Amino acid sequence: MGAALIILAAGQGTRMNSDRPKVLHPLGGVPILWHAMAAGQALEPEQIVIVTGHGAEAVEAAARGYDAEVVCVLQAEQLGTGHAVAQAMPALAGFSGRALVLYGDTPFIKAETLEAMLASPADLVVLGFTAADPGRYGRLVAEGDRLERIVEWKDASETERAIPLCNSGVMCADADLLAELVAGLSNDNAAGEYYLTDIAAAARARGLDARIVTCPEAETLGINTRAELAQAEAAFQARMRAEAMENGVTMQAPDTVFFSFDTVIGRDTVIGPNVWFGPRVTIESEAEIRSFCHLEGCHVSRGATVGPFARLRPGAELAEDVHVGNFVEIKNAILDEGVKVGHLTYLGDAHVGEHSNIGAGTVTCNYDGVSKHRTKIGAHAFIGSDTMLVAPVTVGAHAMTASGSVITGNVPDGALAVGRARQENKLGLAVRLFEKLKTEAARRKGKTR
Repeated sequence: MGAALIILAAGQGTRMNSDRPKVLHPLGGVPILWHAMAAGQALEPEQIVIVTGHGAEAVEAAARGYDAEVVCVLQAEQLGTGHAVAQAMPALAGFSGRALVLYGDTPFIKAETLEAMLASPADLVVLGFTAADPGRYGRLVAEGDRLERIVEWKDASETERAIPLCNSGVMCADADLLAELVAGLSNDNAAGEYYLTDIAAAARARGLDARIVTCPEAETLGINTRAELAQAEAAFQARMRAEAMENGVTMQAPDTVFFSFDTVIGRDTVIGPNVWFGPRVTIESEAEIRSFCHLEGCHVSRGATVGPFARLRPGAELAEDVHVGNFVEIKNAILDEGVKVGHLTYLGDAHVGEHSNIGAGTVTCNYDGVSKHRTKIGAHAFIGSDTMLVAPVTVGAHAMTASGSVITGNVPDGALAVGRARQENKLGLAVRLFEKLKTEAARRKGKTR
């Protein structure tokens, strides 16, 4: 039987004190919403429905940025979680499998937990957890794993508040049954809202089987405040660091390394202190990323070394055994095998051939104020220090540029390009010039007394 996901992402998140929708705040370099989507996508659902509300256009754009096939529906008025699910049901018309209700601000529920919910034979499955501090969570009133009802904290008796089993809000049922249950909800309560939690009692009243699946409390962490966002970031980073080391990555100071949602690092790679990985970074095996590097949207191949103090921007592609040294920035550039870029260099919109050497202070002048232009450097070329390569320009294989050159035209294979003014030595001029400057400085000092 197939599965569908309903992800509730309509809330404003007023406690975040932000103009940005809560689910779009970054966690691991990407929107919180993406984490919830990723857990559900591991189930290979037939359909994903995102319920939007506050900032609907931005939320929809972010959701489609992760999965272009998602269906987004608008909850124009936020009238409760039950009302939100009801807005999603028409999008599942004709779908006969199980529907899972998830939350866009609850990023850490594991795919294994959702699989356990789908595997339950019960008509309605609710995800519960035992909290260290149950506080104001709703409670699951149950006998064993058989759920009787869900009671909100404000409506609970003292006996019910003493129940340690809490409600995560995540539910699973056949799509048709879920549609029937939410259609029967009432808003006859103090808040005037339609509570999804009321479907548990409704299911039991119909003689249906409602069951509980449990998970660790850490999986149910919801994000409602900036402090909780910081806690979630710390939890995410701790998990990513642990997984990386478990998979054979060496980190010399793990607590100073920050990963993104989709960072991929191969075994036997060494990561130095204070390294930051943005989205879309892949590091192959046996590479080394030295301290204080910043990487995003790039690919580093086996045996390459980066840093310290290097920046790889989107589109940077480093082949095997490439060396990128300190204070080097690479953007939208391909460096073929064995290229060396030692220090103090910017390579943007470029392709550097294998085993070429790029001298200190080299800059590809790729932007003319309107458009970007590419620089091509052939294999085994030698670019002298402080060379300005004014794109579009091509330097041939085995070619060389003289240090301090401004290269504005193509350089043939094997040629030496010199693009600098001729040096002239004015004998004795330096001494006379210094004497003149000192005399003028003394005269100005005397006038100010």
